[in-house]
Amino acid sequence: MNLLIKNGHIIDPADNREGIADILIQNGRIMQVDQNISVSPDVELIDAAGQLVVPGLIDMHTHLREPGYEYKETIQTGTMSAAAGGFTTVCCMPNTKPVNDSQSVTEFILHKASTEGVVNVLPVGAITKGCNGDEITEMGELKKAGCIAVSDDGKPVMNSLVMRRALEYAKMFKLPVISHCEDLSLSKDGVINEGRISTELGLMGIPNASEDVMVSRDIALAELTGGHIHIAHVSTRGTVDLIRRAKENGINVTSETCPHYLVLTDDAVRGYNTNTKMKPPLRTWKDVEAVRKGLHDGTIDAIATDHAPHSQEEKEREFDYAPFGIVGLETALPLIFRLVEEGVLTLRELVLMMSLNPARILGIDKGNLGIGAAADITVINPNTTWVVETVNLKSKSKNTPFEGWKMRGKVSYTIVGGRVVYKG
Repeated sequence: MNLLIKNGHIIDPADNREGIADILIQNGRIMQVDQNISVSPDVELIDAAGQLVVPGLIDMHTHLREPGYEYKETIQTGTMSAAAGGFTTVCCMPNTKPVNDSQSVTEFILHKASTEGVVNVLPVGAITKGCNGDEITEMGELKKAGCIAVSDDGKPVMNSLVMRRALEYAKMFKLPVISHCEDLSLSKDGVINEGRISTELGLMGIPNASEDVMVSRDIALAELTGGHIHIAHVSTRGTVDLIRRAKENGINVTSETCPHYLVLTDDAVRGYNTNTKMKPPLRTWKDVEAVRKGLHDGTIDAIATDHAPHSQEEKEREFDYAPFGIVGLETALPLIFRLVEEGVLTLRELVLMMSLNPARILGIDKGNLGIGAAADITVINPNTTWVVETVNLKSKSKNTPFEGWKMRGKVSYTIVGGRVVYKG
């Protein structure tokens, strides 16, 4: 398919390009970026006047649940949700059943993605076998099979020696180690941020120190080994400070945060809505401010969703027993648009953190609109307003705390390899 996107406001941080232009796509690749491009009548046209045209969004942290938990999400439904949110590439976490700790599971995911998925799917392999924190996986085998990073995701690697060896081993294959930073001895049975709200609600709390202690350890191990540590879902002001100092000292550390840690606080848990239960938990406004500042000054490199679908039956349990996590692929972009409207981020920074920087962290040739690049493109109408209604979400699960929220900014087209996979 040949395609011409006309009159869009292009934002491409990789090339420092911003302004009105056309993009010509041929055979799945970007062939020309210029003004007033003329084409033959058989070329499909997209009029993007008044809209933003950006490199396809990349989500570094997605749970597609397949294999093993298809009742929550499948590769098909998860990628449809991603496309609706403007994501052209998602990285799927390994906490499936079986765990993605072997070549065979990786190949299964990639096969399903090629036959049933609508966006690019990049598997993340496990750090340890079974995500049990004991025995390191064959990371070379995982990379050869198609994994672009390793992580035990929702389970921290508590044994420091194992984490050291993992960083050393992953370094050999140029794989980022994505760390879920949680000291389990501190978080214990906590279900909400430890503080005033947890006391008022009578819920066990998770202190900031649970995250900060493990971030400090992993940074120290990254310094020791020279390995690449990527801190997932940053939520505390202490973590932001630790990462900032580590970068100043030249340590190989990158990080991400999620939209919910930028717009919500633990006050949202009032009413015991289990769709506000996540890990790490929602923190205080001081933490939100610190994370926002970390984004603005480049301490935090990327914005990921941590899209974590759960069934309605699971989320309808008592707060203590409901699983952690929310869906986020379809609400991420408009939530970050709020930060643009508030002056926290510029549009260029939004694209940088949701497209180019994730590509750089993962070492993949995406996140740009250069000539010859794969035509992974997101077209966004920044002025469209809409209301989040779970019934309209493409995800198989509907566990969002943003039901009823009025949003500004909506995806008009998601294009993957030159093919329109979503039209809003």
